[in-house]
Amino acid sequence: MAFNWTTFWTRTWTALAFVAVIAAGLLYNEWSFFTLVALIHIGCWMEYRKLMEKIHRTYFHPYILYGFLLIGFHVILLLSDGLFLYYYPVKENFSLSFLLAGCVLLTMGWFQKYKVTMQSMGALALGLVYISLTLGLFLHLRLSEDIRVLNDGEELSGRSNGFYIPILIILALWVNDTMAYLVGSAIGKTPFSKISPKKTIEGTVGGALLCVLALTLILKPWFRWPALLGISLIVAVFGTMGDLLESKLKRMANVKDSGKIMPGHGGFLDRFDSLLGSIIFIWLFLNLVKF
Repeated sequence: MAFNWTTFWTRTWTALAFVAVIAAGLLYNEWSFFTLVALIHIGCWMEYRKLMEKIHRTYFHPYILYGFLLIGFHVILLLSDGLFLYYYPVKENFSLSFLLAGCVLLTMGWFQKYKVTMQSMGALALGLVYISLTLGLFLHLRLSEDIRVLNDGEELSGRSNGFYIPILIILALWVNDTMAYLVGSAIGKTPFSKISPKKTIEGTVGGALLCVLALTLILKPWFRWPALLGISLIVAVFGTMGDLLESKLKRMANVKDSGKIMPGHGGFLDRFDSLLGSIIFIWLFLNLVKF
């Protein structure tokens, strides 16, 4: 794969902008991060609906989209206890209202003149796991006070451990993606998958190794090395799988990009595919493995 400086810099600056937006949401407070997650949730669902329409050759009435969106927000709110610590009754009322309103909209959408099959509705409903649950767990990690990733006695700017978890994840995703592109451009010859022929085995393996080494060695003075190793490994494996899954969906829908919001990266799903593929496994790792 020939190296293209224009593509590289476009991808790099867009990725840096992506990191900056995420960092801004983190650095201000938990509510700004919640807002960021909510916007990503909406953007991903809008694109996912369009992909499912093309794949199943059907039309989902907006009521159906809004119904799933509200149910998805119900899922996210269930995982946001730390955000509503002093407003728990408010959260419960909002969460239940979103669930009920979502079910009503789904029912209304089902009986519109645009008929959809159970198969296509089921495929769309998978977005509750693929998008809503994943982003809810991402928020849950940000709000967590029980997961320790900082070394004992280490306090960076007096922030909680949860403050740094999403930063580590985003950093790992960026390093893995960038290193895979550089290695693949330099020595990549063997296509990784027919689904995404531009990816090479050399680039994928090289990116994974460099991601693990970079995060573990450089950040070890401040963060626990098992956490760094686990996050970087999961990102390298399941982030790549998330990328391939989204590529498969686009190929089935016969589209190049899921949307057009980010130069060089396409839409929301194009940019967050690796995040969506890895968050559930990172959440399980950080909550089940004690270190």
